Amino acid sequence: MSTLAAIDCGTNMTRLLIRRGDTDLERRLEFTRLGVGVDQHHRLDADAVERTLLVLAEFRVLMERHEVSGFRAVTTSATRDADNRDEFLAAASEVLGGPLELLSGEDEGHLAFRGATAKLDARYGPFLVADIGGGSTELATGSGDPEDKPDVVSLDIGCVRVTERFLAHDPPTAEELSQAVSVVRIHLSEAAREIPAVSEARQLVGVAGTFTTMAAVEMGLGEYDPDRVHHFDLTKAAAEDVFRTLATERLTDRVHNPGLAPERADVIVAGALVAVSIMRELDFSSCLVSEADLLDGLLASQL
Repeated sequence: MSTLAAIDCGTNMTRLLIRRGDTDLERRLEFTRLGVGVDQHHRLDADAVERTLLVLAEFRVLMERHEVSGFRAVTTSATRDADNRDEFLAAASEVLGGPLELLSGEDEGHLAFRGATAKLDARYGPFLVADIGGGSTELATGSGDPEDKPDVVSLDIGCVRVTERFLAHDPPTAEELSQAVSVVRIHLSEAAREIPAVSEARQLVGVAGTFTTMAAVEMGLGEYDPDRVHHFDLTKAAAEDVFRTLATERLTDRVHNPGLAPERADVIVAGALVAVSIMRELDFSSCLVSEADLLDGLLASQL
């Protein structure tokens, strides 16, 4: 039985999943903030790169410890937008002992969709998988049939990007929130025009840290429990309530919400804003929150 690994160097976090058969041996995440300042300067910050490379070195040790026979490592929005991406890709590949791939937004959406829908009953589709990252949000829609390729649109409205562009105050002002909502709505309207199927899906599936955090906050989890979060039904009313609560608190108070990792507290308002906007604009009354995501899609792509 082969042991495989997947690594995601995202805008906000760097993550690792090691799986043997159906058993997860390691599931790690570190808040490395690779994309800090990229939206403004179009360059990967030297300190952020160093943080990320150190984490990748730790992940390589874990892969060697578990005798991983193959891995796939990718990087996404922040690296796509950075003028110095090639230097980072070369350094990361050397640290890992294998290639770090730069994913397009479309490929990112395809892999997230594959991971999130692999164990969903296609009878409840078509599905819309929303992957809110730090720099971008991917919307992928399809039947859930492994033979069908989903339609994907990638939008530059990730939680770090929206925070850096619009939410300058603590807590954000009403004007800042209103401006951010307006811009996100424009992106979503354009997505619906580009891919009409986005508006025709029956089931919204939310993946990545924003959705899982909103579910954990709604449940008031003192200690994060992925088994309780996975396939939690987050209603629109609950999502709106979580967003209002987080958006009106100062950071020093926000960090004390059960279910919210302190490292995510400064960008969760923007993430929740995007999540709620998706439910509002695309008319979903609830969202199925999924722990299965891009990493699972990367593993599946190796089989």
